[in-house]
Amino acid sequence: MKPVARLFFKTLRVILGPFLLLGDWLTRPKGIVRPKAEQRAIDARAQNLALYHFPTCPFCLKTRRTIRRLSLKIELRDAKNDQAHRAALIAGGGKPQVPCLQVTDAQGQPTWLYDSNTVIAYLNREFGDSPTA
Repeated sequence: MKPVARLFFKTLRVILGPFLLLGDWLTRPKGIVRPKAEQRAIDARAQNLALYHFPTCPFCLKTRRTIRRLSLKIELRDAKNDQAHRAALIAGGGKPQVPCLQVTDAQGQPTWLYDSNTVIAYLNREFGDSPTA
């Protein structure tokens, strides 16, 4: 990408980012209310998940909204502002693309799910009862 285009998009993100976050905050979905025992079981299953994201990325916002709607306690790892998380994302998943859900199995082996639609489909299949986001 040319330096002028890069500067343009960076400026656009700086200007639009706060508005995206405000819009997300104002229109937050309500989470699913489950019986306490069921929610504890869901929380235990979600402990093996971590979402690498950028705070103002529209695709990450979409994914985080699904996490909230499904009442999931998933660790959020800011790959934009935390260089350790960014390095872990690249080392483990192979690329700095977000959103990326790291799913760690019982043996400690991670699987990396890229693309918001893929991540949302996985979360809905594992934790929800709705096939759409």
